[in-house]
Amino acid sequence: MNLNVNLQAKPVSSNGPTHEKVLSVTHWTENLFSFRITRPSGFRFRSGEFVMLGLEVNGKPLLRAYSIASPNWDEELEFFSIKVPDGPLTSRLQKIDVGDTVLLGRKPVGTLVHDALTPGKNLYLLSTGTGFAPFASIIRDPETFEKFEHVIVTHTCRETGELAYSKFIVDELMNHEFLGEMVEGKLTYFDSTTREEHARMGRITNLIENGELFNAVGLPPFDPAVDRAMICGSMDMIRDTKALLEKAGLTEGSNAAPAEFVVEKAFVG
Repeated sequence: MNLNVNLQAKPVSSNGPTHEKVLSVTHWTENLFSFRITRPSGFRFRSGEFVMLGLEVNGKPLLRAYSIASPNWDEELEFFSIKVPDGPLTSRLQKIDVGDTVLLGRKPVGTLVHDALTPGKNLYLLSTGTGFAPFASIIRDPETFEKFEHVIVTHTCRETGELAYSKFIVDELMNHEFLGEMVEGKLTYFDSTTREEHARMGRITNLIENGELFNAVGLPPFDPAVDRAMICGSMDMIRDTKALLEKAGLTEGSNAAPAEFVVEKAFVG
């Protein structure tokens, strides 16, 4: 894993965002797309963090918080976004193409990081929609599998097509020349839909409550002694999943006070 990064950064100011080039764009559905951009020299982040990202509109920067989907060792930066037809930023961002310029903030932050969790045995990464983005970073970070024996990443969407990105990331990881062996037998992918017919259907909260999640992964229900969790999704999903974790005896943590689970509210979609 080469840690050298691309040097195509053009600073706007010493404190402002940098200008980065779009390297690739993939449209997964009519509503979801991912893209990769250059990574400026000196840009460091912890897998799972988010950063301000955007475009210059009418001569002014228009930025929103985006989770970084690439792991911290990647030479490029990857993002996963929803398309909002009338969204101030995403209505424009969804039209970017290779060679275009985007603005990248300089200070990645966030709570979906290993530092915010106390040591444990099993790590649950619970996501809906584009909330899978930070977990695309975390499951591709070797540190994750050094810290936990089992890593369970869940992704719930309305339709099966919306699961395409997470399926691609997991499949690519499983077959990776170097990382594949590391995650074998340790990483479990658990997907579900809420609208379109699928092999597994239901909100992740329902699948936790009825035990289907635990039956599928072969583990007992949440136990604060061994289980740790990260949550990223809609506000309703975060609220309801957080309540289930707290009911099981897990405590919410942060960078300043690590505990059994953490949540992320700052992401697009």
